[in-house]
Amino acid sequence: MVSKNQIKRVYSLQQKKYRNLHNLFVVEGEKGVNEFLNSEYKLHALFCTDTFSVSGFEEEIYRVSEKDLKKLSLLKTPNKVLALFYQIPQKTIVNKGFTLVLDNVKDPGNLGTIIRLCDWFNVTQLICSPETVDCYNPKVVQATMGSLTRVSIVYTDILEVIKNTKRPCFVSVMDGENIYSADIPNEAILIMGNEANGISDKIIKEIDTHLTIPRFNNSGTPESLNVATATAILLSEFKRPIIQKKN
Repeated sequence: MVSKNQIKRVYSLQQKKYRNLHNLFVVEGEKGVNEFLNSEYKLHALFCTDTFSVSGFEEEIYRVSEKDLKKLSLLKTPNKVLALFYQIPQKTIVNKGFTLVLDNVKDPGNLGTIIRLCDWFNVTQLICSPETVDCYNPKVVQATMGSLTRVSIVYTDILEVIKNTKRPCFVSVMDGENIYSADIPNEAILIMGNEANGISDKIIKEIDTHLTIPRFNNSGTPESLNVATATAILLSEFKRPIIQKKN
C-alpha cells in the first residue's frame, strides 16, 4: 500500500521547484523505466504491479496494486510501473561536431520529440536556453520514450555558446536561405526558436546564416511548421553530408 507522503511526493514532482528541491523526477511506463534502469541515472524508488519484471533493485522496489498505482500515476491510464530517479549533473559542453540549440521552446511535447530526434540522428548533446521547458518535466520525460538517457541536456546562455565557438552557427527563420541548396558543413551549431515567436532578436543579430525550409504550397497552408517537425527536417539535412562522405 502506498502512503499519503509517497503520493504527495510524486505529485509534487510535476513542479520544477520540487524536482530541484528533491533532485528527483518521474518516469512512467515499462519502456521508459527500463531505459532509465539501464542508464547512468540512479533509481530512488520504483512502484510496480506484480506483472512488471525487475531485479537487482530490491531495496528500492515497492510492489503495489493497480489501484494504488493509479493513485500515484500522473497519467490518465497508468502503466505497470512508475519510478523516481535522481537527476544527474549537467555535463560540460562539447565544443565540436554538430550541436542543436533551443531558444525558449516551451511545449513539453515539442521538447520530448526533439530529444527523441536527437537520439535518432545521434546528436548526443542538446543545449537549451534557461527559459526552455525543463527536460525533467513529466510530460517531456514521457515524450522522450527513454531517449533522455542517451542525450545530454545543458541549460545555459545561448549567446555565451555562440561567442565561445569557432563553428559556423545557423538559425531557422521564415525568410532565410533555402536549406536544400545551402552549403552545410559537418561541424556546426543549429538554433531553433520558440513556438510562437521564433528565435529572439538578440540571437538572430549574432548569426549571419539564416536558413528556411521552403514551402511548396503557397495557398491555404500553415504560416509555419511546428518546431519539432522543422527540427526533424533540418537535422536530416545537416546529417546528409556525413552520409554522403561515408558513401
